[in-house]
Amino acid sequence: MAWINNIPSQITVFIAAFILALISGAILLPLLRKLKFGQTVREDGPKTHLVKQGTPTMGGFIFLIPLLIIGGYYALEDTNMAALVLTTAGFGLVGFVDDFLKIKRRNNEGLKPKQKMLGLLIVSACFTAYIVLMTNAGEKTVIPFVGIDNPVNVPIALFVPFCFFVLVSYTNAVNLTDGLDGLAGSITMIVLVFFTVVAMMNSEWNSIKLFCAILAGACLGFLAYNLYPAKVIMGDVGSLALGGAVASVSLLLQMPFILFIAGFVYFIENLSVILQVAYYKKTGKRIFKMAPIHHHFELLGWKETKVVIVFLIATVIFCSIAFYALR
Repeated sequence: MAWINNIPSQITVFIAAFILALISGAILLPLLRKLKFGQTVREDGPKTHLVKQGTPTMGGFIFLIPLLIIGGYYALEDTNMAALVLTTAGFGLVGFVDDFLKIKRRNNEGLKPKQKMLGLLIVSACFTAYIVLMTNAGEKTVIPFVGIDNPVNVPIALFVPFCFFVLVSYTNAVNLTDGLDGLAGSITMIVLVFFTVVAMMNSEWNSIKLFCAILAGACLGFLAYNLYPAKVIMGDVGSLALGGAVASVSLLLQMPFILFIAGFVYFIENLSVILQVAYYKKTGKRIFKMAPIHHHFELLGWKETKVVIVFLIATVIFCSIAFYALR
């Protein structure tokens, strides 16, 4: 049994989180059905999504529970792990309140936009304060294709608002990406695996490596219940948590611009909504058949599974480019 001690820690926690997520799902799914925590589908969305009406939501707890258990264990002795776990949970809490209000009101009206933004800003402020006061991560940032060993200096006056921007942007971007069965979960899992590999380059990033591996493994376990046809939907409790997680990791690694490349699908999804809204307000016409852009491809006749696979392959390609950008 000595070979067990030779297994890299990131693989160990990945497998442990995967198993815990499978167990969490097996326990939570019947509970969510019993409580009638069902998804309310947008009436203006694709008609093929009407069959999802009533599918249990708040499935994000399936991957958050393993993160809190395993990550919480490491967080007892590691401040970076504690900051990442608490920040992810904080964003998840904002999403939970939003989900709960939607379920209670039986419509898509959860938190008001200003209330939701306030919650995201509060969590972002806490994490930004941690980076500025407790680490040196805010002093420099890595520029793609310049090299991981040649980060540029960042004035604190620029870093603080930039930190807020990254955190809020990615929570919303992942939230928008979560529109198809398995889409947000699979893409984020690949991005987290990418950052796990990146964090292996430096022993000082051990806690970040473990955090990413834990959440990636938990996401894989969640996908067992979320792939088409989904038995559960992650809800805002999951999408906001995942967005906050990848953004927080990129900031601690001084690599928010690397995340831009690795998570380029998030950017495309976000941009499609911005362009659609702006163009419609100006002309009364639409650029896409529906935004976010994954719905556009659905209305072009692509099957839901095809959209997810294509976006997933694109993410693998973008992560490969991002890795090359570090060399």
